[in-house]
Amino acid sequence: MEQATFIDTHAHLDGERFHDDLNDVIQRAHSAQVHDIITIGCDLESSQASINLSERYANIYAAVGVHPHEAAQVTPDIITQLALLAKHEKVVAIGEIGLDYYRNHCPHNQQQLAFRQQILLAQQCKLPIVVHDREAHADILQIIKEENAGCNGGVFHCFSGDLAMAKQCIELGFYLSFTGAITYPKNNEIREIIGHIPTEHLLIETDCPYLAPQQWRGKRNEPAYVVKTAEQIAQIKQLTLEDIARITTLNAHRLFGIGTVDQSGKIAYRIRNSLYLNITNRCTNSCIFCAKFRDFNVKGHQLKLDHEPDFTEVIAAIGDPTAYDEVVFCGYGEPLLRLELVKQLAHWLKQHQATVRINTDGQANLVYKRNILPELHGLVDEISISLNAPDAEHYQQICHSTFGVEGYSAVQQFIKLAAASIPKVIATAVTVPGIDIAACARICQEISVEFRPRIYNELD
Repeated sequence: MEQATFIDTHAHLDGERFHDDLNDVIQRAHSAQVHDIITIGCDLESSQASINLSERYANIYAAVGVHPHEAAQVTPDIITQLALLAKHEKVVAIGEIGLDYYRNHCPHNQQQLAFRQQILLAQQCKLPIVVHDREAHADILQIIKEENAGCNGGVFHCFSGDLAMAKQCIELGFYLSFTGAITYPKNNEIREIIGHIPTEHLLIETDCPYLAPQQWRGKRNEPAYVVKTAEQIAQIKQLTLEDIARITTLNAHRLFGIGTVDQSGKIAYRIRNSLYLNITNRCTNSCIFCAKFRDFNVKGHQLKLDHEPDFTEVIAAIGDPTAYDEVVFCGYGEPLLRLELVKQLAHWLKQHQATVRINTDGQANLVYKRNILPELHGLVDEISISLNAPDAEHYQQICHSTFGVEGYSAVQQFIKLAAASIPKVIATAVTVPGIDIAACARICQEISVEFRPRIYNELD
């Protein structure tokens, strides 16, 4: 079983509320599998204190910056001192910086100037930024765009905007981080937002000692409790806790360069309680939404193969197939390009009473110049076929089939033929902007095949 480990990407451990028992707090975090913590500066003093803590504890890292409440303090000398602090080997970000129009402890123009100055500092230091945004959404986004603030990456900590803003932040290169506040009963709106944004852009944090999860609401928050936030996200995304731990740990590693992640190529990888088999990276399509053209990661798993595995290698990677609800041929490539291996493996899996599914682009009959579906009869329980468009023109625009416009008609025919050989057939379409998903659903209804939309930029 995969070991879930977590990173608390935003804590304030330098304050008085942790003065008497910080060692115990760190030990409880470790016991909860929270292996790394970033403690955040809010002014020059707390930034130095955060660095001091990072020197005392191997698993603590620091961010340095001036909070918008203290923006009036930001002078050229303060920026110079922050720049010196930022050179420390355990400083991983400039933050927290931004705008706060809720408390209004500082005039807006001073907050905006300090924010711009610290964005420039982050760019000079080649560090990501940790953004504080409270009731200042429009101005935050405007400054970020004007200053190209996403050039070194960043995170909106304790995200409080709406879904439209969340999408803008992601487009600008930012992660969104969430606290224990997402466990509060009335926070349905923020939970709905989490449900609609890709896990590949999510981070978890405590913002301790503030915003403890519902179980400890009103009490001091601490890094161990970040697991409750992860549990809530797992429930929202219909993933396992291990999935969310793996994904958010990789996200934190990418942004801040901390934590240990396994980025070796995987033949067999687990999501929820399904085991996926990655047997080729070759494909007959070059879909514009395919993440392998960015980094080959899916749900925290690195799927770039250095060679195509043979039967023995795949069997070794599978282990005991009865441990999973299903075994799915679905990696970063078209599995039916290795039809003989798929049949060989599926036969072995059925001998071990496994449920077998194939995810395919539906062009195998063009590849082999014959109907290959009868060859899968008795070996495959379910097949998921990517329709992806209501017509050949749009299909070619987003999928770039090597067979040209012929590819789309082949997919449609493959879907129609599949029911004769495979018990369960599902046609899918990715909700790429501009694609008429309702029209895709109507096509499937006409041929009596179940249709399932797949969220754009949310990888299965």
